Amino acid sequence: GFGMTTPATVGGKIFLIFYGLIGCAGTILFFNLFLERLITVIAYVMKSCHERQLRRKGVLPHNSRRGSGTTEVDSLAGWKPSVYYVMLILCVASLIISCCASAMYTPIEGWSYFDSLYFCFVAFSTIGFGDLVSSQNIKYETQGLYRFGNFVFILMGVCCIYSLFNVISIVIKQSINWILKKLDCRCCHGCQRKLFRSRRNVVMPGNVRSRRNISIETDVVNESDTDGRRLSGEMISMKDFLASNKVSLAIMQKQLSETANGYPRQMSSNSKQNGFSAGVGALAIMNNRLAETSVDR
Repeated sequence: GFGMTTPATVGGKIFLIFYGLIGCAGTILFFNLFLERLITVIAYVMKSCHERQLRRKGVLPHNSRRGSGTTEVDSLAGWKPSVYYVMLILCVASLIISCCASAMYTPIEGWSYFDSLYFCFVAFSTIGFGDLVSSQNIKYETQGLYRFGNFVFILMGVCCIYSLFNVISIVIKQSINWILKKLDCRCCHGCQRKLFRSRRNVVMPGNVRSRRNISIETDVVNESDTDGRRLSGEMISMKDFLASNKVSLAIMQKQLSETANGYPRQMSSNSKQNGFSAGVGALAIMNNRLAETSVDR
């Protein structure tokens, strides 16, 4: 919304509210479908290049077929392209589209090339400040052709920038998880030292003291099956009783959730992944189609 065309009447504003709900939802669905197809094509091309590299190194045979039993399909069934390579490809594609669109805007609108690049980013990212708006002059030499080119560039640019933003969000999530993991390791060591100092005079069974650990998923104290089987004459405190019940309830909830969602799934060479199988939205598509780790595959 650049703001050059706005509803003036009350009926137009009410219509815009209801139309915007359907229109924005349909637009997001279109962008998600475009993202899924784009990532599928990029993953297919990168997988083909990866297979060629493996053939050159001699890891895969040159005369193998996709229909055979032990071929590269079996060995590369779970292969996914790195998110960093996809981000680089989308960056290059967005830059090429922006440069081509700026080359069109500069002579027709009379803007500088930098202002044209600025307009491309503001328009493609759907920010829409409205300080620069295309197709606002009274007359153009080829007005119909210019508006058609403007529509095509904005559509392609928004799709590429939308995909790029989702890839960058996954990279940001990886960085935050890495930072939290580092901080968690340092905090765990400090907490374990404080816990050891505070409980060094507490009398505990030897097997419980050695095998007790902290679970990240349940945030409670976990014990092994042998620790749960106490002797007949051994007393159990109310705190340990509540903690064991909490662990059992958390495990049961996790199993019910996995059963409802169809997890854990078995990976097979003939199974086809659906872009919306692990959730809904762009992040679910990216998580299914790309490798979220920085490990070279």
